[in-house]
Amino acid sequence: MITIKDIAKEANVSEGTVDRVIHSRSGVSKKTEAKVRKILERHSFKVNPVASALAMKKKHQISVLIPEYNDSDLFWKSPYLGVLKAAEDVKNFGVYVSVFRFNQSDPVSYLNAFEDLLETKPTEVIMVPNFSDETKQIIKELEALNIPYLFLNIDIKGFNNIAYVGQDSYTAGYVAGKLMHLNNPESSEFLIIQTLQNITKNNSISDRIEGFKDYFLKNEINSNSRGLKLENLNDTLENQEVINSFLKNHPEIKGVFVPSSRIYMVVNCLEEHHLKNLQLIGFDNTPQNTACLLNDSVAFLISQKPFDQGYKSVRLLADFLIQNKTPEHKTYLPIDILMKENVKYNGRDEFVSENNNAVEVF
Repeated sequence: MITIKDIAKEANVSEGTVDRVIHSRSGVSKKTEAKVRKILERHSFKVNPVASALAMKKKHQISVLIPEYNDSDLFWKSPYLGVLKAAEDVKNFGVYVSVFRFNQSDPVSYLNAFEDLLETKPTEVIMVPNFSDETKQIIKELEALNIPYLFLNIDIKGFNNIAYVGQDSYTAGYVAGKLMHLNNPESSEFLIIQTLQNITKNNSISDRIEGFKDYFLKNEINSNSRGLKLENLNDTLENQEVINSFLKNHPEIKGVFVPSSRIYMVVNCLEEHHLKNLQLIGFDNTPQNTACLLNDSVAFLISQKPFDQGYKSVRLLADFLIQNKTPEHKTYLPIDILMKENVKYNGRDEFVSENNNAVEVF
């Protein structure tokens, strides 16, 4: 393997000069830099990122702002575990990761977690932009401090985020529309159920709904989608009354689309005869949703690979910090269609422990 010493000898320059060229530091004439780079390219020289980080004795701090999870909403556990796994993988490169969690229903919690995050003096930030106004405030501070930031899972337009890692929500919704049509090839009506909480803060939800509807419009399929907005999916008794009354008044409905990770809550509200006669499609293989898939309450789940979202976000920023490798502006994860027969083969977060010494969690 060729070394910096070999390159320096061939170029007839000092090892320090080669090191400055490799790391794009000043102090080298353009003529010398061109000569050294030509030799580096000829030998396909690659910097060892571990050795480079150790040699420079430089530490990088990636701080992550992500929602909490709980027993009724386990979705955010998977991206969190992905972050933990990536943190373990990059710690030897001099990259340190801290995670700050917030209540996704509380904008004050979001801002407070961000203020705590700033105390780590981050080199870069990974964030789930959960509230529009508060996100504008956070990004204003990050940009004033010249801290690059990456959006995880939720893609909000109009900002200068270095990258977005997550699902192509519009296409995922389009896929859901196609699945619904394949299960109901005749002219049909479908119900889209969402919460007011989803409507106000999550662009991915609205993009999925748009994609779902566009499938029927673009393919000139004579089907209609109705919408039902619930105040709070956690209020089971009220939602049972609202959903079942709606379905009773609209017997023409053949399928239900829930563009969030809580389709199991809708299943818990439906009367038995509705469950038997409706095709249900939702998102994410949380344990509760998977149980609904396995007992035939839900026809399909669309996975947005949340573990891989967390893992990929950290690795992209680590590569940017260590190797100056600029990430693609949009990194879309595969859209997996899950059904009863294949759901057990999807996901790998169950193999990751939450007790990870490579990460500070707040």
